[in-house]
Amino acid sequence: MLELQHLSFAVTDDNGVSKEIIRDLSLTFEDHTFIAITGPNGSGKSTLAKLIMGIEKPTSGNILFNGTDITDMSISERASMGISFAFQQPVRFKGIKVKDLIALAAGKNVKNPNTCDYLSKVGLCARDYINRDIDSSLSGGELKRIEIASIIARNTPLSVFDEPEAGIDLWSFNNLIKVFEEMHAASDNSLIIISHQERILNIADEIVVLADGSIKARGRKDEILPELLKGTEGCKFYQQA
Repeated sequence: MLELQHLSFAVTDDNGVSKEIIRDLSLTFEDHTFIAITGPNGSGKSTLAKLIMGIEKPTSGNILFNGTDITDMSISERASMGISFAFQQPVRFKGIKVKDLIALAAGKNVKNPNTCDYLSKVGLCARDYINRDIDSSLSGGELKRIEIASIIARNTPLSVFDEPEAGIDLWSFNNLIKVFEEMHAASDNSLIIISHQERILNIADEIVVLADGSIKARGRKDEILPELLKGTEGCKFYQQA
């Protein structure tokens, strides 16, 4: 279980003015849940994801994972506890091949057929990618799919995805919907996905609406999604921001 307790995060600009991105936010994510976090641009969604992974440190508040306070833990310490993170803009690793990244993610010597299975789930032909370097020769969409394949290989209790649809073509996006459904159905692991996409919101157990750095709504998709579909101007959650 993941608990965010009175979490706040502020940044200071070049003029010394402080801006609060996350405001006294408290959330609990139960085990084996699929939570989609959505909201308008600049609402703090990606910042919240980075706080969970330890990429950013909160100004105040605490983060607990399975009862352990991880607020001051590093990214690697959180990863070793069972938290995975997929960036909106994945990192390139010069000199590392795709098959090596998958093996590293899985934490074991993964045989080629297994690696091919992970890659095929995200719409990549393994024979074309398994020996490719994870460098500038890969497009943003290819890199994103390889990153998601590595998250599948890690198979951790909690996986956080920051806008996984970014840079993905329509065919691959349709395939990713199936991947997320299978990840949720096949294990007791939990998913937190930052997304604007209706189809991702529609397969989540719950939707959390974030605006102006705070929670505006949380509930089942049948409670939240109809209001969100009214758009930024018509949605009452955003008007409250």
